[in-house]
Amino acid sequence: MSDLDGLLKQIPIGQIARKLGVDDDVARDAVEKVLPTIVAGLSANSKDKAGAASLEKALVKHEGRTPAAVDEIDTDDGEKIVRNVFGSNKDKVVSAVSKTAKADESIIAKILPIVAPIVLSWLASQFLNKKKSTDAAASGSGGIGDLLGGLLGGAAGGKGGGDVLGGLLGGLLGGGKK
Repeated sequence: MSDLDGLLKQIPIGQIARKLGVDDDVARDAVEKVLPTIVAGLSANSKDKAGAASLEKALVKHEGRTPAAVDEIDTDDGEKIVRNVFGSNKDKVVSAVSKTAKADESIIAKILPIVAPIVLSWLASQFLNKKKSTDAAASGSGGIGDLLGGLLGGAAGGKGGGDVLGGLLGGLLGGGKK
């Protein structure tokens, strides 16, 4: 099982489906497409020092904030995360993801800000715990980029956004704020 599967288990698919008025399988498919897309966007942004520093700051803010229910998710914060990750390419990302998903663009656009805070909270727990236990590791060559790259490695051959990441989104990712 990849770490991306572990992250997927943190996402309340049934609650998302009910909130958006879609079937569970549509919500699951959409989340499975959105999840690696968000991770890939974060990874692309973390490739430069300013982007990595910005992401690490965001992780500190999200540490310990894993919501127990969808209604606890701050979707305004989620929108900010999505804008920071994808920048002016958000609509292109939504369109590209919807082409491979069972959900249309409007559902994908609503799922992104629900899933983004969960991703940051999960990454915060993974990265900051690792950073605390191996103080120097995070400041080494990769840090957050290594963690994100490891997640993407699991997604590339697995389910979900692999096709999207390899194809349509390849030129879009990294267009966010640094």
